[in-house]
Amino acid sequence: MHHLPTLGSAQCAKGMTAWALLLLVHHPRVINTDRAQRYSISQLSSIMKLSGLLALGSLLSSLGVLAVPIAEFDAKVAAGFRLIQTSDDKAPFWATEDEKLELLRKDIGYFDLTETYHLEEDLKAKKVKAVVERATYPAISKQTAVKALLPSLSTTNMNSYLSKLTAFNNRYYKATTGLDASNYIYDTLSSIAAGKSGVTVTKFSHSWAQQSIIARIAGSSSSAPIVVLGAHEDSINQSNPMSGRAPGADDDGTGAVNLIEVFRVLVANGFKPTKNVEFHWYSGEEGGLLGSNAIATNYKAAGKSVYAMLQLDMTGYVKPGTTGTITLVTDNTDATLTNYVISLAGAYSSIKTATTTCGYGCSDHSSWTRQGFPAAFPFESTFSNDNPNIHSAADTTSVTGFSWSHSLEFAKIGLAFAYELGA
Repeated sequence: MHHLPTLGSAQCAKGMTAWALLLLVHHPRVINTDRAQRYSISQLSSIMKLSGLLALGSLLSSLGVLAVPIAEFDAKVAAGFRLIQTSDDKAPFWATEDEKLELLRKDIGYFDLTETYHLEEDLKAKKVKAVVERATYPAISKQTAVKALLPSLSTTNMNSYLSKLTAFNNRYYKATTGLDASNYIYDTLSSIAAGKSGVTVTKFSHSWAQQSIIARIAGSSSSAPIVVLGAHEDSINQSNPMSGRAPGADDDGTGAVNLIEVFRVLVANGFKPTKNVEFHWYSGEEGGLLGSNAIATNYKAAGKSVYAMLQLDMTGYVKPGTTGTITLVTDNTDATLTNYVISLAGAYSSIKTATTTCGYGCSDHSSWTRQGFPAAFPFESTFSNDNPNIHSAADTTSVTGFSWSHSLEFAKIGLAFAYELGA
């Protein structure tokens, strides 16, 4: 999870001007050099001072960046560079892994497009549109069935799952322990699904170690629209990603175990939806929404119809002295679906709702929005009151403010979302 309350602020620019300018000079082939000659170094430096790294993408856009040729693309990747985008209206640029980590430290949301760039460009060239089969969402009508299931959601179970996930040194997507964590999720879900007709659990492989996991409760037809509930399985220590301690209890252990428990309750009670209901645990969210964008792009290319997507990322923290809320993110989300989730909260949760914004690429819902699918993102608080311990060894359940009762409310929303839209 990352967020940027005010894009392009002076706070963002501080400390980033030098390395952003160096990046521009060091990778001149990413831009149209003929037009670049119209800008003096002093002009480039002034631009960087105004908005730091974010100005780089804007400048590249103004220079008329073209699609990266395959030969150049492959050479850059082989040399260890990644293709990064920090806004839809800013051009992608090449960055090192260390420069990606600096974005995370600065709370700048971004996509790492390296794995999906060629497919996305191909879809654009072919003018492929996301298949979305909905105009509006139905009125809430399954209260009797849903409310009968809510008491089965267990914080004891969620705590047990989370204890296993936080026991890994970290769940970094490139680390062996990240792979081990995804295997734990897969094994746990497979045990829940064992012997259940129409329930499957699969691994979605990537070019890095950790796999994404997809659990599916089949609908009336394999071609029926899909209802997606997502969370990310990886964690990161921003000081030492590969080997640093990163329990990731809240970011995003809470969302991950919310989904495991919702899946367990629905499967145990024989839920037979009309639509296909899928639960996704994404790899590499902290590395630039890698897993979710790979899957969302894959679904778009395959012509799969996604009816609605709900992201659960950080659900377990209430800042001391504040009142807990289910807070709906209103940027880079679908307004109609967001309002529907607010209605679900009113029907099935005991706490109030609020709204907030989180900036570009702040969590995996952004991948689905990017590909044209409707997505919603309920969050633990407003971003001014969110968990300050994330991306460090301190992201544990023992911190003051961690609340299983608060996280349970998001599991309720998840169950209601799956049942109301999937049935």
